Amino acid sequence: MKANNIQLGIGTGGGTLLSMLAQLGLHDVLKTAILAVIGAVVSFVVTWMLQWLRRR
Repeated sequence: MKANNIQLGIGTGGGTLLSMLAQLGLHDVLKTAILAVIGAVVSFVVTWMLQWLRRR
């Protein structure tokens, strides 16, 4: 019974992701990827600066 629930969850999640992927265009995916990179860089720089200030 538990295996059926896991399979149902995987099937539902996979279907949801695939249907969302069909709705998104390449432009949206690239925009999201670029914003994620910018966010990661800003987070890294702020963390580095705060550590540098704390050591002073």
